[in-house]
Amino acid sequence: MGGALLDVAQVIAVVGAGLMAGLFFAFSVMVMPALRRQSVKRGMTVMQAINATANTPLFGAVFLLPGVACVVVAAGAVADQEDPGAGLSLVGALAYLGGVIVLTFVYHVPRNNRLDKTSPAAEGAPEFWRTYLSEWTVMNHVRLALALISAVTLYLGAS
Repeated sequence: MGGALLDVAQVIAVVGAGLMAGLFFAFSVMVMPALRRQSVKRGMTVMQAINATANTPLFGAVFLLPGVACVVVAAGAVADQEDPGAGLSLVGALAYLGGVIVLTFVYHVPRNNRLDKTSPAAEGAPEFWRTYLSEWTVMNHVRLALALISAVTLYLGAS
């Protein structure tokens, strides 16, 4: 793909997808297993603190800016289908938008919001926490895979 704007967007998208893949990897293999080993009260409280800490302008920018870049990359790929990397760039952009942005807002954020409204001392907290850990982590593996696919295909599309 050509043009300075598309080149910058492609770099932002590749780096952002890689950062998110790393973040999701850390949660899948370290954070969630560590929380699973804690008491219900401690695990829930720590995850609630993580959710509150992540809700910052800096994290929002690092999370969403690659999404904006992916929209630019996707538009460029559709506009210049003759470019040999256009197909890979489009796949990478869509993987980030669907697998990272949409999955986060449609699946993870509602669960995090429910967690934040659930007291660790509530009667059903242990069952809620077990279900949350299991389901959240499985879908985080999906986000991880799609973020990796996004980073790799966006990189290859730019090559």
